[in-house]
Amino acid sequence: MISLNGVTKIYHTNHSQVKAVDQVDLQIQSGEIFGIIGYSGAGKSTLIRLLNGLEKPTNGTVEVAGKRIDQIKGKELRSARKEISMIFQHFNLLWSRTVRENIAFPLEIAGMKKSDRLKRVDELIKLVGLEGKEDAYPSQLSGGQKQRVGIARALANNPKVLLCDEATSALDPQTTDSILDLLVDINKRLGLTIVLITHEMHVIRKICHRVAVMENGKIVEHGDVLTVFRNPKANITKRFVKQVTEPDETMETIDYLLEKYKHGKVVKLTFVGDRAEQPMISKIIKEFDVEVNILQGKISQTQSGSYGTLIIHFDGDENTVEQAIEFIRNQQVELEVIANV
Repeated sequence: MISLNGVTKIYHTNHSQVKAVDQVDLQIQSGEIFGIIGYSGAGKSTLIRLLNGLEKPTNGTVEVAGKRIDQIKGKELRSARKEISMIFQHFNLLWSRTVRENIAFPLEIAGMKKSDRLKRVDELIKLVGLEGKEDAYPSQLSGGQKQRVGIARALANNPKVLLCDEATSALDPQTTDSILDLLVDINKRLGLTIVLITHEMHVIRKICHRVAVMENGKIVEHGDVLTVFRNPKANITKRFVKQVTEPDETMETIDYLLEKYKHGKVVKLTFVGDRAEQPMISKIIKEFDVEVNILQGKISQTQSGSYGTLIIHFDGDENTVEQAIEFIRNQQVELEVIANV
């Protein structure tokens, strides 16, 4: 569906040049939700603008839905963009138009007759859950409702690709989750290919099938989300994964408990797939004469399966603690000793 080969984008200023995207190769399959994550300045916004022709690459090729976006222009590019819609962080709604009129706007531009336009708008309002808000203006809507209008408008012309530019960054956590659930539902119902950029690993974890991590214009790591969570390789990827698995307050708690408990070991267990739901702790307590203190635990669901982490403190006879640790490793659970205390 989407293919980028050797894509570079350089911006020239009076005295220097900035390489925003640097030799990116990327393949995105039809019907998948693909995430691009990076901090500010990583090049992800430039990359997504290359996909709909808002930017042209300095070098390389960009193909979307069978069309060479890097080569076409004018009428041909406008036609191609009907198959590549976009939603934005700040909604970009027309404030003088109602919900219905905002959604209908691209259909008006496309020249669809009024009766068909009204029918299509009603379908989209129902799809995004805005029944009863048809005649409201953007100023009368919550942030989540505004983004639902943006999504409905983006779907008006039955695109093949939906680009999401930090689409949930302006929303609170609960509203973010509801919008992400809506995107998953749309992906499943319509078979739509979704590409989203974000700086939040929670967004990637919740809805993406695969992810690419960007830093300094380059893709430093990519793969299916569960694999990246399980075994991040680049340092920046490890930092992103810790946003979900080891938030700052958890590490502060661990530091406190390391001071409190002067014996034993603190270990981090990583579970993938069905193993994330096994009663590991009860097995250890039954098998070994050790004290177990759970410091932090979390199971996260990804599109590819469950991913769980558990940080525990073992105390007891040193040899018995080692036997318990070896038992865990034999269960094909990844184990990392964080500290000997």
